[in-house]
Amino acid sequence: MSAGSSAAAGTLVHYEVREGVAYFTLDDAPANTYTHEMMVQLDAAILRARFDADVHVIVLIGQGEKFFCAGADISMLADSEPNFKYFFCLHANETLNRFEHTPKIVIAALNGHTVGGGLEIAMAADIRVARQSGGKVGLPEINLGVLPGTGGTQRLARLVGKSKAIELMVTGSNFSFEEAKELGLVNQIFDGEDRAAFLDQVHTYARQFCPPHRASKAAGRIKRSVQAGIEVPFESSLSIERELQQQLFESSDAREGLDSYIEKRKPCFQGC
Repeated sequence: MSAGSSAAAGTLVHYEVREGVAYFTLDDAPANTYTHEMMVQLDAAILRARFDADVHVIVLIGQGEKFFCAGADISMLADSEPNFKYFFCLHANETLNRFEHTPKIVIAALNGHTVGGGLEIAMAADIRVARQSGGKVGLPEINLGVLPGTGGTQRLARLVGKSKAIELMVTGSNFSFEEAKELGLVNQIFDGEDRAAFLDQVHTYARQFCPPHRASKAAGRIKRSVQAGIEVPFESSLSIERELQQQLFESSDAREGLDSYIEKRKPCFQGC
């Protein structure tokens, strides 16, 4: 597939909002591989959700039953010259960084195989949930003579530790969702018997982070405190934490949380 042929495919990332949850569905059959066109659409969807006050949580999922995402379109890369490949990787990095910098919880719902760049996308999410026995995960790029170049070497090491990350990448191993959970790559495994059942479970899980159940603004600032703070010296990270806390002290939800505690009632958050 050339860089231009995906553009003719039309919508590669579907955007839908239900009950405060924005769903991004990767859609490029048969394996939801991504091209530059898909990354451009994913980038646009992230920005759209950022500015939408009615969106409190983002869920990323693949179309179909078998694949979340099998990574970058190899045919596209094989047909591309080095300059395009470089900027393709740069934009993909920027897009996934945008996920991490967006102060809304991002959940990757792994409905099927999640390998190569697909796992790199999933690792940019805050939380990963998977369908029981639904597929494999791994970074097998070494078998193509390259490395995981969309943040894979960095995010995997931060999630599972340096030694294990190196072993997984240099062996090119693919492994089950259940093994991924043991490693800390997957947070939850749901037993949905088909895609529809899995989506229902994902939606219920995502809704818990939305008002009125949770103070979604606080959830977003917790995320920002971790994402920004983990890469800087400890004293600087405490400063980031204090500034974000001050923003929350001025929020309506903080007032509601304190009042409901004193009044011994369940809080009703508004996300502001």
